[in-house]
Amino acid sequence: MIDISHVTVKYRLVKEKKRTIQEYVIRRLKGKRIHYEDFLALREINLKVHRGETLGIIGHNGAGKSTLLKVIARVIKPLKGEIIVRGSIAPLIELGAGFDPELTGRENIYLNASILGLSRKEIDKRFHKIVAFSELAEFIHSPLKSYSSGMVSRLGFSIATEVDPDILIIDEVLSVGDEHFKRKCDERILNFKKKGTTMLMVSHAMSDVTRLCDTVLWLDHGIVRRWGSPQTVTDEYLKS
Repeated sequence: MIDISHVTVKYRLVKEKKRTIQEYVIRRLKGKRIHYEDFLALREINLKVHRGETLGIIGHNGAGKSTLLKVIARVIKPLKGEIIVRGSIAPLIELGAGFDPELTGRENIYLNASILGLSRKEIDKRFHKIVAFSELAEFIHSPLKSYSSGMVSRLGFSIATEVDPDILIIDEVLSVGDEHFKRKCDERILNFKKKGTTMLMVSHAMSDVTRLCDTVLWLDHGIVRRWGSPQTVTDEYLKS
């Protein structure tokens, strides 16, 4: 389903004290040099994920986990390398990305689901299921700017997991909401697994990784440190 060959991602970081956007633009207009430092977020990554496989991706903060997911989801373009993805993708990377705070919850369901590839007719069919799962019926006609961050995340998760994709990308979203809602999210992820959906999951919770994943990739400073069975790789990671 996913075939990645020699993928490298480079970010350009500003090597100066933080400035406002206005200061930055003025400096550029005046022709003043901005000093940068290149940072390789991923280096020569090779990866194959087979149909129906659940791959866990672990590593410390800054290891390149979220960058790898964004490359696969085509959110960012690599400096070099080739990415082949076979099938539709639902990326649960930043829940609520693409929402408009001025629109109501209902309007944002139609907006966000359309971004994920659903037609108006398909959204009509799934609308009540999305609202029921999010448990936000009482607030669905209120503007999103009145929602708490947890409510926005719940709505985002509910929409994204109604798309029924070939590949599901999950970045630290099993911690959404309270314990009751976390269990609902967990059950929905398990249902995807039972249906044979290919999944990539980033998590700092090793218990989730060992319970849900078939294989685990350990990233360390943008390179593959270890690859193998969940228990073996997570044990080594926790000892590092």
